[in-house]
Amino acid sequence: MTTAYIVDAVRSPVGKRGGSLSGIHSADLGAHSLTALVERTGVDPGAIDDVILGCTDTIGSQSGNIARSALLVAGFPEHVPGVTIDRQCGSSQQAVHFAAQAVMSGTNDLVIAGGVQNMSAIPISSAMLLGQQFGFSTPFAESPGWRERFGDQEVSQFHAAEMIAEKWGLSREAMEQFALESHQRAIAATDAGYFAAEIAPLNGLTFDEGPRRGTSLERMAALPTLSEGGRTTAAVASQISDASSAVLIASERALTEHGLTPRARIHHLSVRGADPVWMLTAPIPATAYALERSGLSIDDIDLFEVNEAFAAVVLAWMQETGVERDRVNVNGGGIALGHPIGATGTRLMTTMLNELERRGGRYALQTMCEGGGLANVTIIERLG
Repeated sequence: MTTAYIVDAVRSPVGKRGGSLSGIHSADLGAHSLTALVERTGVDPGAIDDVILGCTDTIGSQSGNIARSALLVAGFPEHVPGVTIDRQCGSSQQAVHFAAQAVMSGTNDLVIAGGVQNMSAIPISSAMLLGQQFGFSTPFAESPGWRERFGDQEVSQFHAAEMIAEKWGLSREAMEQFALESHQRAIAATDAGYFAAEIAPLNGLTFDEGPRRGTSLERMAALPTLSEGGRTTAAVASQISDASSAVLIASERALTEHGLTPRARIHHLSVRGADPVWMLTAPIPATAYALERSGLSIDDIDLFEVNEAFAAVVLAWMQETGVERDRVNVNGGGIALGHPIGATGTRLMTTMLNELERRGGRYALQTMCEGGGLANVTIIERLG
């Protein structure tokens, strides 16, 4: 089987809701990372076999196959195809999987995987809410078949986060401490210049807008919970954000033909499902499955990126896997840096790749919870 290599990865800064990137059309936002990736690698955009972008809530500026729109805005030749995929929060991580699988199968040689999301312009769940305005039912709750299988249980990421906190015995204080560390780590990484090499500045923005330098446990403690009697507040949840990101995946033949030097190879990729009502727990069994399939152990992995949809998700995952905090989200995560849903998967991979190189490690593992009770896992191996 052909090996899939990561040639390079790049991302825009992550803009906060209503911030510096909020007014940028989604096609232009997506095009920015595509253009930057081509410029950095020197690859001929006409040689790209496919562009696969993750995006959710594909209405308005994100409708009509945003991957195709973005690549055309980026100036790619018209013969280059594009496709948009939606695996909820894992959309662009799944884009990497599809790109790698195309290369590994011998179907393609050069594929760009990435994602784009302008959550300021198109708020989260807009597609669902718009459908309700036109009299259409929700994706699951009003389905007789769904109710027959799952009953009338509440299906909500916020409810799931609360259930996780209760089941794993996570106090509000523990989750707030985790959130504070996310901000502290992101600020330290920013100040050290760790993100500079992976960010292609946009609209005058050269850094991520999310990390809060003035936050504290006292400020977090003053926030109301998202549900009466609950433990979860906005402080321990990921931020609404705007961004794009992209990764170039290549075959060995493409490396030779285009004179490209790979930075890493895809060692393993998989996706698993879990209870859709609990929704956010799938990274736990998905990680166990990936390690078993890859023949690696927890101790073989130098770095982990576990998306911080909520602090509870990562803390429960750490409890179950036994992974130490100093190997997890070492430069902060979605609580501080933001979670531009469609773009987060390849944003995480871009950051993970750079940190793996900086530390001289060998393996890094990325996973994230996704709507419907899903989780992708990708393990990359550094080269050089």
